[in-house]
Amino acid sequence: MSLSNGSPATAMAVANPWAVVPSLGNLDAYISAVNRLPMLTLEEEQQFGRELKDNNDLEAAGKLVLSHLRLVVSVSRKYLGYGLPHGDLIQEGNIGLMKAVKRFDPDQGVRLVSYALHWIRAEIHEYILKNWRMVKVATTKAQRKLFFNLRSMKQGFKDDADTQTHRDTLTDAQIETMARQLNVKREEVIEMETRMSGGDVLLDPAPSDDGEQAFGPIAYLADAAHEPTAMMESKQRDVMATQGIAAALETLDPRSRRIVEERWLKVNDDGSGGLTLHDLASEYGVSAERIRQIESAAMKKMKKALAAYA
Repeated sequence: MSLSNGSPATAMAVANPWAVVPSLGNLDAYISAVNRLPMLTLEEEQQFGRELKDNNDLEAAGKLVLSHLRLVVSVSRKYLGYGLPHGDLIQEGNIGLMKAVKRFDPDQGVRLVSYALHWIRAEIHEYILKNWRMVKVATTKAQRKLFFNLRSMKQGFKDDADTQTHRDTLTDAQIETMARQLNVKREEVIEMETRMSGGDVLLDPAPSDDGEQAFGPIAYLADAAHEPTAMMESKQRDVMATQGIAAALETLDPRSRRIVEERWLKVNDDGSGGLTLHDLASEYGVSAERIRQIESAAMKKMKKALAAYA
């Protein structure tokens, strides 16, 4: 039996299986076209399936795909709540349908529609998980199953007039119900609900309308302490504070060195500093002003030595 026994559009499908299907760019026209394509009978499906399996007949494969495009449209509608374009969902589902047709064995006694459902859903699920959030909400097979079942059950709670809470978050009773029905731990339901309810946040947001840079997480996520330039500057400061100061002190005469050490470098156990200007003035038999002048000259000399050392 052949698809050519139907409408003129079907006859075109035999010559060019994709000629009757418009581009997904015009989604309404596409859906209308695929809904007009005739379904295959069991005998036709088995015939085309054997032609593809035994002879790699691509025309037969095209007929199998065409007759099930409406199935992809129907399945894709169930995933519109994720905020992704319907055309993209259909496109991914069509990929799953083609994979199913390629692997379809007509001798297994299973209709293609039942076999293809798994592949269509799998491709749509994969697309949603890759594109719904920048950061994946589900990575393992168990998490993926929980992700889609949890969303479906949560929507069911909202639609149920008797249990509707007018809240986005789940109640303890709803969490317990989900965990029991999905055969998972209560903590797993809570963790997945938290992942699903959390939105994406721009690390580096665009400037505001007044031209000022908006504050974003990137401002406090960056580890300035380990930034290469900062690390080099910190290392240089450490070297200057140890080896550099020691080299600069070597350029001073003994009196100037002692004055600098007592005034700036000495710290007693009680936290106090060294000798005062008057203490040093009494020790050297000069005025406090003279000690200050010596100290000032010594500091200038050390700055030159530090500059040369750097």
